[in-house]
Amino acid sequence: MIKAVCFDLHETLAHYQPPREEVYATACHELGLEVSPEALRKSLPQADVWWREENYRSPIGKRPPKERNAAYIEYGLTALRGTGLEVSRDIVTQILMKVFPDGLKFELYDDALPTLKLLKERNLILGIISNVGQEVASIYQNLGLQPYLNFQVTSFEVGCDKPHPGIFLAALERAQVNAEEAIYVGDQYDLDVVGARGVGMKAVLIDRNDSFPEITDCPRIHRLTEIVEYLLP
Repeated sequence: MIKAVCFDLHETLAHYQPPREEVYATACHELGLEVSPEALRKSLPQADVWWREENYRSPIGKRPPKERNAAYIEYGLTALRGTGLEVSRDIVTQILMKVFPDGLKFELYDDALPTLKLLKERNLILGIISNVGQEVASIYQNLGLQPYLNFQVTSFEVGCDKPHPGIFLAALERAQVNAEEAIYVGDQYDLDVVGARGVGMKAVLIDRNDSFPEITDCPRIHRLTEIVEYLLP
């Protein structure tokens, strides 16, 4: 019997609007650099991994301003290098200044809160397991997620990223359930499905845009509300 439902955050419960790859591509275009949003969609997560590893080594937010700025620039260089674009640090600084003046807006999908409310009414334990490189309690609060969550586990606090078993085991400990009593919903097969199943949890892939029809070895849903179908024993 399922007692706990855990979710990924980015591209599962919430997303950037407009998508950050489009914001970066527009900033590059304004500086005469052509890079596709599709290429950035693949390279930005690679840069995110660099950021988290660097943050584990020494929290970036607590560094002196010069070192903190250097980390932001290196992040931008890593993201653009992943698309095959080699640029100077000065150009990356200009790109970041175009990307971040108003900040990247992070907002919930329209099915997120209704789904969490429905599951909460069924007395299920609800949590988030997310690869992030910083403290995110304020993000959960601003998005309105906090009233529905029993716990949150992040790579920032655990010190390892999905699909490492450690982050999933930490979530099971917080939920105080056995692995077979928990189900995990995420948008990335290699990180979310493989990671959750690796510790014995059930896993569901959310594929909002029907991008992964070839994946047939796990349940695949298009909206979060469909998760209810997989909560039966």
